[in-house]
Amino acid sequence: MARKIAVIGGGNLGASIADGLIASGFSKPAELTVTRRNVGALSRFSGKGCKVHSDNRKAVRESEIIILAVKPYNYADIIKEIKPLLNGKKHLVVSVITGVWIEQLQKAIGKPVPVIRAMPNTAIAIQQSMTCLAHAGASAAQLNYVQELFNQLGRTVLIDEKLMDAATVLGACGTAYAMRYIRANIQGGIEIGFDAATASLIAAQTIKGAAELLLEKGTHPEQEIDKVTTPKGCTIAGLNEMEHQGFSSSLIRGLVASYDKIVKG
Repeated sequence: MARKIAVIGGGNLGASIADGLIASGFSKPAELTVTRRNVGALSRFSGKGCKVHSDNRKAVRESEIIILAVKPYNYADIIKEIKPLLNGKKHLVVSVITGVWIEQLQKAIGKPVPVIRAMPNTAIAIQQSMTCLAHAGASAAQLNYVQELFNQLGRTVLIDEKLMDAATVLGACGTAYAMRYIRANIQGGIEIGFDAATASLIAAQTIKGAAELLLEKGTHPEQEIDKVTTPKGCTIAGLNEMEHQGFSSSLIRGLVASYDKIVKG
């Protein structure tokens, strides 16, 4: 059943969510509200028939699903503004605010309102995000609805909230790690004879294809590696040289370093 959705904070992430919901047909423009102080930056949404304004209280009053997409330093003021209108029987709060825990949100709201925390990555801009979800106080139906919502924007997985920092490293920082690998692949491609544009196309599509193999077939990476490593072949020679230079260990150490930075500061 279609529900009225308010995206509080129409910045890059909030706007990407709204774009995806409209493009997928999950939300009708007339049932979607997007708020932002600079309303002029949301003209494409008003042009599609969405409600666009800077009145967060009005957005909450007229909606059922409240997606908080504001900056972490703004969340307390925003919740203080809208909490008189939040109703646990009507509303479901979905937070995509980085680093703000469900307990913090519930304490700021100060009354029993179900909260789901979502952590998408930047690929949400093209509806290819990996979004991790955790919740407190949400019903099975509400959780299913939010999972369906974010499935319009990529793929989702339910996790314990204590793993959100780890999910940030693997799913959000991981985008940068993948980009760095692709960049190195392009540089190597240029060194062995390709122009930059061709090397970029081959490298990016190859990575996309490799990822789709795992997602579609559900296989382990080593199974797919075995299919292209022949005895005394060029693939195994390259893989072994990379491992001699610390390829896997450096990546794992990088992941752990990022995680330590989040946890320990």
